[in-house]
Amino acid sequence: MKIVVLDGGTLNPGDLTWEGLEALGDTVIYDRTPPELVIERSRGAEVVLVNKVVIDRETMEQLPELKFICVLATGYNVIDTAAAKEKGILVANIPTYGTQSVAQMMMAHVLNLAQHVGYHADTVRAGRWSSSDDWCYWDFPMVELHGLTMGVVGFGRIGRNSAAVAKSFGMKILAFDEFVQDPGDPEVEMVDFRTLLQRSDVVTFHTPLTPETEGMLNAETLKLMKKTAFVINTSRGPVIDSQALADALNNDELGGAGLDVLDVEPPPADHPLLTAKNCYVTPHISWATRSARARLMQTAVDNVAGYINRKPMNIVNK
Repeated sequence: MKIVVLDGGTLNPGDLTWEGLEALGDTVIYDRTPPELVIERSRGAEVVLVNKVVIDRETMEQLPELKFICVLATGYNVIDTAAAKEKGILVANIPTYGTQSVAQMMMAHVLNLAQHVGYHADTVRAGRWSSSDDWCYWDFPMVELHGLTMGVVGFGRIGRNSAAVAKSFGMKILAFDEFVQDPGDPEVEMVDFRTLLQRSDVVTFHTPLTPETEGMLNAETLKLMKKTAFVINTSRGPVIDSQALADALNNDELGGAGLDVLDVEPPPADHPLLTAKNCYVTPHISWATRSARARLMQTAVDNVAGYINRKPMNIVNK
């Protein structure tokens, strides 16, 4: 059986091993694959693994041997799952590998906005403290998180873990998830999206990208937020209208933003959020701790093994 990994370079830049997957079949691994080479490289494969490579209906129609697609991520919007189901192609994802790592990055962005650790460390390195007339200085308001309210948009595994981390700092928790009625925690209050925006000091997104969530934070809904509030996004870039968020930040209608994802990745050099006021963007790395990637790799191997043994797991297009 032929197995092809079309874009495995980010999962394994060299510190992990593909041996588990290679033991399951004739495996070919590409670090990255441009769109024009997807069909050529996938031809003859029964199993294809992708991260951000798009597999649409047209592509599937040219790959008659394809029977199983494993997405090397939790989100699977790069796959036309409806077309795959029609053609009898199973699609699996990796649902739980990065829960702790993503929550950790979420809090790193919150803490950076609250105290600007990196900024102030850079000024010290540049010699400013050594030449200061005072024994301390700060260029931004220092924000204490204890007693503030965090609004969690999307209350699945990562959202719940993020809430637990925030609670450890003494924050109150609101949550919105159209599929969750009972948070399973008496200290978490479930509210509608607009109420969450109105009452939260920090709003963090942990929701999948769907037609309903795309652009859910936009020019209209941003107006509901406190002018001092922070926006954190470690889910999917398109859930936020980038230009609307940039405008709110630049017009001092929002306190700040910490973003690990954008609507276009990699972003163009003129992307509005790259230069927005008090906006900190990291290059989609919340998932990338070695521990999380090792779990992802093992689950991918398990997914392929499950398919081979006719016990498929983590299927998203049943």
